[in-house]
Amino acid sequence: MTDVIRVLVADDQALVREGLMTLLGTAEGIEPVAAARDGEEAVALCAQLRPDVVLMDLRMPVMDGVTAIEELAKRGVAARVLVLTTYDTDSYVLPAVEAGATGYLLKDAPSGELLRAVRAAAHGESVLAPTVAARLLSRVRSPGQEPLSQRELEVLELVAAGSTNREAAARLFISEATVKSHLIHIYGKLGVGDRAAAVAEAFNRGLLTPESRGNPDRR
Repeated sequence: MTDVIRVLVADDQALVREGLMTLLGTAEGIEPVAAARDGEEAVALCAQLRPDVVLMDLRMPVMDGVTAIEELAKRGVAARVLVLTTYDTDSYVLPAVEAGATGYLLKDAPSGELLRAVRAAAHGESVLAPTVAARLLSRVRSPGQEPLSQRELEVLELVAAGSTNREAAARLFISEATVKSHLIHIYGKLGVGDRAAAVAEAFNRGLLTPESRGNPDRR
């Protein structure tokens, strides 16, 4: 990734596309490179332009957002996908996350929050709207009732050491989407909503120690 974060917008509503392109164009360190009207066009433009981040709507004609996310993964396009939609139900959230979305925001998010999410996504950080995080948390048992698996601890140790999702995936020989899935389960089990809170809570519970930080091979 270059110093400037290159962003592609995919949304079937012209006013939304134009508004997002304008907002991104005024942000320091962010460059809007193209706008797509549907998932198929988004995939084609991503293959051509190789953006760092894609702001992806979910309900679009020709090819929906989840299918587009899956297609980008199949083609090996490294862009981080940040879902931006009006829908936060399980039928939308879970498929998008499982397909490999780095983050999931709602369209009523403040502009500052959206720009922070774009920057975070560009660095491989998972970003979830509060309502989405709460919905995902409800999909697992109540906080503290289920222990972290060995693999989840390994992922969390690498996160605590500062690894991005991609770096953790390479270190553990798993896919980046699998790392994201582990993180979602970790959030649910610890009762938190982001990476920093997960690390802090793990240290509070004694699941991580200074000696274990960044050393998942200790087991």
